[in-house]
Amino acid sequence: MIRKKNTGKSYLGLFWRPVVWVWWAVIALYRVVTLIVLVGIAAALWFGLQGPPTVPVKQNVALVLRPYGALVDQPSIEIQPWLDQIGGSRANETSLESLRRALRDAADDPRIRIAVLDLDHMTSTSLPKIEELARSVDYFRRSGKAVYVYGDSFNQYQYLLAAHANRIALNPMGGVTIKGLAIYNDYFKDALRKAGVQVNVFRVGPFKSAVEPFTRNNMSPDARLANKALLSILWKNYQSNVTTARHLPKDAIKQYVDGFADGLSQDGGDAASYALNRSLVDAVERRSVFRDAMVRKVGKNDRTGNFRQISAMDYLRDQGDRDTNKPNRIALIVVEGDIVNGQSRYHSAGGDTISALLNRVRHDKAISAVVLRVDSPGGSVSASEKIRRSVQMLKASGKPVVVSMSTLAASGGYWISMDANRIYAEPTTITGSIGIFGLVPTVNKLLNKLGVYSDGLGTTPLAGGFRIDRPLTRSDRKIIQSEIDFGYRQFIDGVSKGRGLPLKTVKEIAGGRVWSGKQAKNLGLVDAFGGLHAATAEAAKLANLPPGSYSLEPFRPRIGLLRLILRRFTSDSKAGTGYLDALAAEGPSWLFPLHRAALVLSRFNDPRGIYAYCFCRPEAGALNQ
Repeated sequence: MIRKKNTGKSYLGLFWRPVVWVWWAVIALYRVVTLIVLVGIAAALWFGLQGPPTVPVKQNVALVLRPYGALVDQPSIEIQPWLDQIGGSRANETSLESLRRALRDAADDPRIRIAVLDLDHMTSTSLPKIEELARSVDYFRRSGKAVYVYGDSFNQYQYLLAAHANRIALNPMGGVTIKGLAIYNDYFKDALRKAGVQVNVFRVGPFKSAVEPFTRNNMSPDARLANKALLSILWKNYQSNVTTARHLPKDAIKQYVDGFADGLSQDGGDAASYALNRSLVDAVERRSVFRDAMVRKVGKNDRTGNFRQISAMDYLRDQGDRDTNKPNRIALIVVEGDIVNGQSRYHSAGGDTISALLNRVRHDKAISAVVLRVDSPGGSVSASEKIRRSVQMLKASGKPVVVSMSTLAASGGYWISMDANRIYAEPTTITGSIGIFGLVPTVNKLLNKLGVYSDGLGTTPLAGGFRIDRPLTRSDRKIIQSEIDFGYRQFIDGVSKGRGLPLKTVKEIAGGRVWSGKQAKNLGLVDAFGGLHAATAEAAKLANLPPGSYSLEPFRPRIGLLRLILRRFTSDSKAGTGYLDALAAEGPSWLFPLHRAALVLSRFNDPRGIYAYCFCRPEAGALNQ
């Protein structure tokens, strides 16, 4: 029997073979593209971590300082500026130390003839930071070189720095906005009561006003008294700083502010003329006129048409690290933001993170001393205590610790500072606030309004206690208050021992009272005035290091490259409360108080609910609105 040959399989093979070829070609193309992308990303990251190419410093150029965003002691993410530039935007932070170092290095550099300040994009800073940077401007001027400033307008802090220049030029459409200082809080007592939320507060000291927004509808008399004294000292310092730098009468700033409404009206609403007529600026002119004046001093860049210049960042890259060959090292550890339990996050200092850094330098034989730079209103007591104990162990190991207080070192910020060998602060630093509180919200009334009730039983009176859906019992309150009292005794005892003050004296200056750096020095809470430079010199002296033989080396948490990249593209890199931060930054100004309250509450993570925190940062002009 003859069978016919089955050709179906061959036909099927002829059909599928091209499909398979195409499929494998797609896979191969996908692999090649993926490889190219990965290699490109790796190369971009490598070049990014190397930093932008070095720009050579030519002869007879102007050093341009153009701070962007907030002026900070330590940028939150090292890779952030480069990634921001890749994305077509500017970094939202500028290192105070980088600007200070650029000015001081350039003062002795014959290639740099003048310095130019462009402050239009500096959006957030403080009196102590500006005063520290102003000293570097003065240092640059003492070398015989001039500093020039041009501004489309100047707010209060921008003008404080500008006042230290040789010449201030203002845009004809601009003005100098000086309002004075203020401390305003929003108070939520009635709102919380209407919502059915009860905030149970436990505190020690009449001046511990950090809890008042949750328990009152206005500022208490004690808080008003302390804040008035604080603001008076800070405002007098601001006026004295400006009038001395500008060679103006002592009451010039007071007259400027008090007469602003009538004077501006008389000048036809021309704010620039009002500032010029009262000698706050030297000229009212367009930017092109200012540029031409700079061209006459340092020459013209034919490629850009602007005056010959180099930015502070490019200048520092050209300078390189000149301290690498110095035999001795001093570690710099920055505590910036709220003190929280656990790891550091954006604009917060984690107790575990800072403690680990302190322990790391304690075991590093190459480190001779430590400078602890503090800019914090405090926070978690347990996290603050963890940092303080690490400071104690550093001292016990024979390595001196010097604290350099920046804007704020209050409550928990002072807790971590009190055991240092020496404490430096600016006269306008806000410190003290030696007191603690407990904050326990309960929402049983809110839940009851929604028809939700809590019921059950426990084996002891404490079982099931401290729940937010149940009211606090008498025993609960007694336990919490006892812990607060104990914590307060630990605080004042620590200040007494750490600062060598009688316990009676500490009790008199504690109670949660906030002090300026000037007051704190008179009270013995601070040893001397000065910024990071002075604190570093003192640390070297305590470690018996010869002058000029040491370098200051920043120590910061070790963060993996992948985490750095993820931080850049997640809310962790820009904010602590996600969309609330975006709304506060981009939305109307009335959102800021809500954002601030939400941000602080989100960082209240002490495991025992006990805090040393201070709502004591003064507002000034548009910078904190």
